[in-house]
Amino acid sequence: MRIAFVLFDGITFLDFAGFYDVIRRLGAYEAGQGLEMDICGFTGQVEDEQGLVVQIGKVQPDLGQYDLVFVPGGMGTRKLLDDEPFISWLRGAEEVPYKVSVCTGSLLLGAAGFLQDRWATTHPSAYELLEPYCEQTVKTRIVQDGKVITGGGVSASIDLGLYIMSLLAGEAAMLAVKKQIDYPYDVQGIICRQ
Repeated sequence: MRIAFVLFDGITFLDFAGFYDVIRRLGAYEAGQGLEMDICGFTGQVEDEQGLVVQIGKVQPDLGQYDLVFVPGGMGTRKLLDDEPFISWLRGAEEVPYKVSVCTGSLLLGAAGFLQDRWATTHPSAYELLEPYCEQTVKTRIVQDGKVITGGGVSASIDLGLYIMSLLAGEAAMLAVKKQIDYPYDVQGIICRQ
């Protein structure tokens, strides 16, 4: 399995780190054999909302080569909604089996056209911003519509990682990862629309 993490200036770092820390553990299970993960971006480095600088491993790779593309959120998403070169690059993920976002990353999935006729969620403060991009904005923690999966705000990134872990590697794997990261909470508010 190949996973692309799409980072950009103005990300909320926990959006990325929460999901990343959970899903990197997929490599320990059969579903994750041969796991490859790339930190991808439109430029060679990005800066989060607080000034943390992250080096990008793959600059503008063909996103169509991945099995899962993950897009975090952050205030930087607002600027990118009208950034045609960035959105055009993101559209390269059209044929990717799993398109996943957390927080306002769903706005970018929407701008790329991936949420058309789908249900989706985002950070509670951005529900109205998401409405033009999807069939229905759902005020919940995680929404799966086919193989497009969106998560709520910031800390939902951990829940989303656990949900994807369960989806790909099974319930036992997900429970083992919860124990590894000492995560005592049960994922709630999951809407699945096939």
